[in-house]
Amino acid sequence: MADEAGSSSSTSRAHGKRLWCMMPERARIHMALTALQFSYAGQHVILRTVLNMGVSKLVFPVYRNIIALLLLGPFAYFQEKKDRPPLNFGLVMQFFLMGLLGITCNQGLYLLGLENTSPTFASAIENAVPAITFFMAALFRIEQVHLNRKDGKAKVLGTLASVAGASVITIYKGPTIYGPPSDSQYLNQSRSLFSSFGDAKEKNWTLGCICLIGHCLCWSSWIVLQAPVLKKYPARLSVTSFTCFFGILQCSAIAGIVERDSRAWQVHSGGEVVAILYAVSVQTNNS
Repeated sequence: MADEAGSSSSTSRAHGKRLWCMMPERARIHMALTALQFSYAGQHVILRTVLNMGVSKLVFPVYRNIIALLLLGPFAYFQEKKDRPPLNFGLVMQFFLMGLLGITCNQGLYLLGLENTSPTFASAIENAVPAITFFMAALFRIEQVHLNRKDGKAKVLGTLASVAGASVITIYKGPTIYGPPSDSQYLNQSRSLFSSFGDAKEKNWTLGCICLIGHCLCWSSWIVLQAPVLKKYPARLSVTSFTCFFGILQCSAIAGIVERDSRAWQVHSGGEVVAILYAVSVQTNNS
C-alpha cells in the first residue's frame, strides 16, 4: 500500500511538471506574477498585524534583511563566481544608493505608512508603482515612448489612470462600508479582529499617505536604478546581496540610534517570527 501511494504521488508530481513545461512561457510568467501579487496582499495584512502587536518599525527591517542576505548570499557567491566583474568605487556607491532607496527608505516608509493607514490602502496605492516607474524610465531615456503607436498610447493612458487612482484614494477617505457588528456578544472579539486588520485608529492618516507615496517613489527609483547597474555588473543575485548588505548597515545604524531600549530588539512571539520569514520569502521571490 505504501509503495502504491508513493508511486502514485511521484506520478502526479511528474504529470504536474510535464503540464508546467508544456504551458507557454508567457502564461507561466503571468501565473508567477499573479502568485507574487497574492503574496504581497498577504504581506500587507501580516505586517499590519505585527505592527499592532508592538513590533519596532526600525528593528523589523534589520532582521528581515539579515535573513534575506543569509539566504541569497551563498547562492550569489557560488552561482555567479565567474560572472561577477571586479568591484570599484563607483559600483560600491551605486550599491549603497540601491540599499538606501530599495531597502532603508522603501521599507521604512512602507511600515510607517502601513501603521498609520490600512493594509487595503497600502495595497491599493502600490498600484501606482508601475506608472511611476514608467514615467521615471521615460524621463531618463531608459524606456522609449512611441505616441504614434497603440502600445505607446496604452502606456501613457495606463500611467495617467494609475496616478489618478492613487491620487483619489490618497485625498478621499470615504465612509466605512463594513465594520464590527453591533451585537454585544461579538463586539469585543470583532473589535480585536478589526484592530489587527482594519483601518488605523487614532493615527495620522495624512502622514501615512505621504509615507506610502514616498515608499512608491523609492521603490520605483530602485527599479529604474537597477537597469544601468546590471549593465555594468551583470550578476543579479550579487547585486541583490550587496543591496541587502548596505541596507542592513543603514537600517542598523538608524535603529541603533533611535531604538535605545533593548526590548525593542527582542522577538517576543512566534507571530513576529512568522512575519519576518514571510516578508523574507516575498523579498527573495521579488529579487
